[in-house]
Amino acid sequence: MPVLEDWIDAACRELGLERCEIDQGLVLDLARDVAHGVARPGAPVTAYLLGLAVGRGAPARDAAARLTEMAENWKTGEAPASASDVPEQAGETVLDDA
Repeated sequence: MPVLEDWIDAACRELGLERCEIDQGLVLDLARDVAHGVARPGAPVTAYLLGLAVGRGAPARDAAARLTEMAENWKTGEAPASASDVPEQAGETVLDDA
């Protein structure tokens, strides 16, 4: 995957991120689980939401694990976590009126 590696390196430089901060496998695994368990268009949106949560201080592995669990249970009919089951930070508004 040298093209992907080159892209990630270039995107990190463009955004002022350190390459070592990017857990490529974590994001790709989450995207796969959402694409197969929920819907394909949900994969990039969920990756974006993970990035927002991590940017606000959520540990990446913990947030990804919660999302993966939701995706795995999505088609079984198990209801997603209620707002009371989610840490306070996760209940904050993600996007504002910008």
